Amino acid sequence: MAQIFDRSSNALARMSLVLTGLIVIALGVTLDELQRSPWVTRQGQRPDQPVPFSHKHHVMGLGLQCQYCHTTVEKSSYAGIPPTKTCMNCHAQIWTNAALLEPIRRSWATNQSVTWTKVHDLPDFAYFSHEIHVNKGMGCSSCHGRVDQMPLMYMQNTLQMEWCLDCHRNPAKNIRPTGQIYNMAWEKPSEERPVWCSVNDQAGVPTAQMVNCVTKDPSSAGAEVASLQLPMANGKGLAGDVQSAAVPAAPAYKKFTDQNELGHFLVEHYKIRTPRELTSCEVCHR
Repeated sequence: MAQIFDRSSNALARMSLVLTGLIVIALGVTLDELQRSPWVTRQGQRPDQPVPFSHKHHVMGLGLQCQYCHTTVEKSSYAGIPPTKTCMNCHAQIWTNAALLEPIRRSWATNQSVTWTKVHDLPDFAYFSHEIHVNKGMGCSSCHGRVDQMPLMYMQNTLQMEWCLDCHRNPAKNIRPTGQIYNMAWEKPSEERPVWCSVNDQAGVPTAQMVNCVTKDPSSAGAEVASLQLPMANGKGLAGDVQSAAVPAAPAYKKFTDQNELGHFLVEHYKIRTPRELTSCEVCHR
């Protein structure tokens, strides 16, 4: 029987197999990069809004706090978009005829909400609670970036699952004192910027308030408090039989110059669950 394929067909078959493998690998890498790209995640994109609201002007320029507009951020799963009345609290008196604010005035006159475009929009199957993150030491800028420097709002991070898991596997690298949650300019502790923290063990104190952290050396303040104690004479106060009130002992502060050490300290006292304890998919997926 005559040979159907020439000897060179063996080399062609091997080359086709190798080429097919390379195409499959290249396609996989391309799709992987595509699903992480801003074209899919919308990271860094500034969507058109009815009014080009500037967080930089309102937060850095005027000093508005996050909670003034996002009123439910500490007690609800969502931060909340402010109603038109919040805007009109100021703009009924300033910039009253600005063409830029016509949609706001129309909304106020017609009692119809302004249709804002959501910048941070999670899939419907993903559950995220602002309340638990804010009250457990996760700062606004850790997720949303330096909002106070954004003339137009955009998404700083991808908000993809791998980004969430990266933080939950080691939350210590992002946790900060709850008193610094809304401080956009918060910087991690270092030798030049140490942080001192003390623990309040009183019963009934909420977990998030058990730790008090300061950025100035509290030892000098402790010395001032001790100097306020009234002098004693023969066990009696200066007013005769009136006993001097005892000055409560100053809390013991621990100094931190490293974010990792501070983070693990806060994770322990804020009672943050470890990755091993987050075993149910329903924590994030509803």
